[in-house]
Amino acid sequence: LWLRGGYPDSYLAPSEQGSVLWRENFLRTYVERDIPQLGFQIPALQLRRLLTMCAHNQGQLFNSSKLGESLGVTYQTVRRYIDLMEQTFIIRSLPPYEKNIKKRLIKSPKIYVKDSGLLHRLLQISDFNALMGNPVFGSSWEGFVIETIISSLHDCKFSFYRSASVDELKLIIERANRIIAVECKASSAPQVTKGFWNAIETIQPDKTYIIAPVSSSYPFKSNVEVCGLTDFIEKAALDLY
Repeated sequence: LWLRGGYPDSYLAPSEQGSVLWRENFLRTYVERDIPQLGFQIPALQLRRLLTMCAHNQGQLFNSSKLGESLGVTYQTVRRYIDLMEQTFIIRSLPPYEKNIKKRLIKSPKIYVKDSGLLHRLLQISDFNALMGNPVFGSSWEGFVIETIISSLHDCKFSFYRSASVDELKLIIERANRIIAVECKASSAPQVTKGFWNAIETIQPDKTYIIAPVSSSYPFKSNVEVCGLTDFIEKAALDLY
């Protein structure tokens, strides 16, 4: 599911080649037919290039000026294109945490290609071995985890936390007066940095989880738990509702 993405026709394709072909056809139809049919006259090649750039910057801070410079268009044009792709459910823009705390926070959103299968197709990643050897491996897992969580938990506010000193938590989930902090690690033996602990100290969440590709949950330290994605969804539902 992580490799092929969440579209049923791609995931259920009888072979990897069939899944790759389905995803490529989906992307071509999106940029060449779907967007024009919505009344937007955007060059298909330009839109595909922007999507590919977003894939290369999976989970990074959105920099419209840098993307516009690479595409040869203004930053306002890039913002319009990103807004359109977000409204048509291809791109996820994750906002920064906005609580009033005594630290200078990053104010730009993070950008994700929502479906991991489309992300991998845009990057020409055709199998899991290629994914493991690609620099996007960690951010692909991060995007897959975040999108699954947002799709599974309702009536919640989602954001990420990053300070100017690079203290960071990949996802903050808020509901009523409850806060859950999430870190994503694409390793069965995850390690975290000092910035992770600094962020927890600042945010002071009710629960903190490190989501990794593990088969069973286990305590990490200092009230932090490592768990798989499915286990997390069940635990978060109990924590929040």
